[in-house]
Amino acid sequence: MTALLTNFPLIAALLGVFTAQFLKIPIAFIKTRTLKLNLFFSTGGMPSSHSASVTSLATAIGVQEGLDTAAFAVSVMFAIIVMYDAKGIRWHAGEQATVLNDLVEDFKKHVKETEQLQEDSEKTKELKEMLGHRPSEVFFGALLGIMQTLIISWVFFS
Repeated sequence: MTALLTNFPLIAALLGVFTAQFLKIPIAFIKTRTLKLNLFFSTGGMPSSHSASVTSLATAIGVQEGLDTAAFAVSVMFAIIVMYDAKGIRWHAGEQATVLNDLVEDFKKHVKETEQLQEDSEKTKELKEMLGHRPSEVFFGALLGIMQTLIISWVFFS
């Protein structure tokens, strides 16, 4: 158990997720002037917690093990794949959810106009649209992960 509590790459990655998720709240507040505490548990948004965690992990492994190790190479490739997925596939899935939600709204309006709509909670359930990240969100999440891990390494492990 002690090994888990002193595992620098694991601590850095977990702190990357926590910090990025926490920062979503004040960033969204600045943009919308609305306090949304549920953003701490949501996907998508600025900064990307996916990017922050995997770059924290890769940076910590690079600091601890060296940049010329297989572990660092694996962690960097893992980070690239996760960030590509966060920006690409998951972003497009969110875009599709937006279109589908719009189609459902249009359909409900049409049915209401013809007075044939009977509310069914299953049919009116909206899809989650904020699934992925913009390139800027991925970039700043990655930057957060790298910088935070280098600072932790310097302060606590030097």
